[in-house]
Amino acid sequence: MAITFTIHGSSTENEARVGRVETPHGGFDTPAFMPVATAAAMKGLTVDHVRESRSQIILNNAYHLMLRPGSDRVARFGGSHKFMRWDGPILTDSGGYQAFSMSDINSVNEHGVTFKSFIDGSKIELTPERSIEVQNQIGADIIMAFDDCPPTREEDCVNPGKKVRLKGMTYLERLEQSNDRTARWLDRCVKAHARSSDQALFGIVQGGTDEGLRRRSVEQVCGHDLPGYAIGGVAVGEGPEQIHKTVAFTARLLPQDRPRYLMGVGYERDIVRAVAAGVDMFDCVLPTRNGRKAYAFTRTGPIKLKNAKFADDQSPIDEACGCPTCRGGYSRGYLRHLFAAGEWLGQNLVSQHNLWHYQSLLLDIRQAIRDDCWSSLMDSWPVVRDDAMS
Repeated sequence: MAITFTIHGSSTENEARVGRVETPHGGFDTPAFMPVATAAAMKGLTVDHVRESRSQIILNNAYHLMLRPGSDRVARFGGSHKFMRWDGPILTDSGGYQAFSMSDINSVNEHGVTFKSFIDGSKIELTPERSIEVQNQIGADIIMAFDDCPPTREEDCVNPGKKVRLKGMTYLERLEQSNDRTARWLDRCVKAHARSSDQALFGIVQGGTDEGLRRRSVEQVCGHDLPGYAIGGVAVGEGPEQIHKTVAFTARLLPQDRPRYLMGVGYERDIVRAVAAGVDMFDCVLPTRNGRKAYAFTRTGPIKLKNAKFADDQSPIDEACGCPTCRGGYSRGYLRHLFAAGEWLGQNLVSQHNLWHYQSLLLDIRQAIRDDCWSSLMDSWPVVRDDAMS
């Protein structure tokens, strides 16, 4: 296989485990948080900023790179690693979720998805084969299968304002269709994968919040002996408790000796709960997207730096944080001023802090598992306790 996964320890209090994944571009420790570099960049940050945050692996968005600058152009640069000057591991998503959720979809059928480009309105066809071709060209170390993303909730299917509707079937029937189509599309992805020696293909489990369908999807997807498996279709509209329940149920069904990746999650407490359920990998846009909006994460909960109460606040974002923003002496009051003045530096500094915050959490999670003292995590990270604010 293109990657190796070694488990180095586990918790006696729950299903959490600590390990390491080795890829052709180096390794990363698990549990791991992957910052999202959508178009081979994180808005306002350089790759040096990302490295300084202690991030070991990042995520590129195949959908966006396919549309601009084009995956063939990325390939001519030597792949995304050379294109964006990131020499560590990269994971690419399949583009399926974006094709469903972000675009004006014309049709979804057994062949694939046809949608309008958000760049020029041209009609684009994305199939399992094309998704794998794009990801082969981008050259990520871990690539994702093209899956059929079902609507999150039944009400999303019948609301005329939504882009995806049921078209004569019940919500349960749509979930069943998603499961079976995801399995068939995975078969096609496996056959189309041209770089299995240096790119690890992960399968994606669907099934909504229905445990029976989740179990069935696990059986279908794990019918292929793949380097890793992902839990898809959560954190897209459900409440936190439903997310935690679905993730915990699904994670224990996945192979013990392969990395388990929870897609698109999330807030600190969501990550901690998923790690306790046995999940190894996470990605989310929250650190940088919220950083650009003056929303800063701290160990005791988030703060909104645009609030007037911070105008004269001379303290750093988080006294316990060692990021360049906090240790560099940038005060809450100064950061608020930067946002009020429309200075991009504010977005840069808060995004750097948020990335550092997330990686600090993952470092402490890994240490808590190694030391088998999971409860100590709640003491040093009040934000992850059940009584903490969402």
